[in-house]
Amino acid sequence: MRTKSSTPEDRKRFRVVIFGSARIEKGDANWNLIYHLAKRIAQEGIDIVTGGGPGLMNAASEGHYAGDISKNVNSIGLQIILPKKQRNAEHLDIMKEFSRFSERLDNFIELANVVVVAPGGIGTLLEFLYTWQLMQVKMISHIPIILLGEIWQEFFKWVKKELLENHFIDQGDVELLVLVKGNEEALNIIKKTHEKFDAQQ
Repeated sequence: MRTKSSTPEDRKRFRVVIFGSARIEKGDANWNLIYHLAKRIAQEGIDIVTGGGPGLMNAASEGHYAGDISKNVNSIGLQIILPKKQRNAEHLDIMKEFSRFSERLDNFIELANVVVVAPGGIGTLLEFLYTWQLMQVKMISHIPIILLGEIWQEFFKWVKKELLENHFIDQGDVELLVLVKGNEEALNIIKKTHEKFDAQQ
């Protein structure tokens, strides 16, 4: 783990939270997708926050490290203590451990200026839906939730058909989500949000 001077509590730093599966291995198309997105994020001078474990979390930390030319950005890992210990992501600058999912989720939200939801399972869904709920009830605001990858296409259709049409949510809730197919769309949203963040500092 690298050591840098910034801390997670530094609110002047813009950060992208990336949620995604711990089970996806290097060589998978989704692994490559997140690696290259994180690399571009580092090149923009932006920190990332992940769960600090294997799979897409490691893809993000490796990509971020590869793009960190200035050596002035951070890869932050918020790990959960599980009965079966996970491998740590490589190239983390800052790591924190949590024994409770609820506390870890709140730390993700406190650090997030943008959330990218990559392909994943139950843990990824938990993180995504918690973020979405907080946006819905306006406990947080101005945080784009980017659903990245083909996996979310059918989910998004289901949300509109089953939840929106049955009035379990409204159109404003749907509009909190941004469905993108690739990194360029995601990066454009990240860059625009970063520009607004800098203008407010």
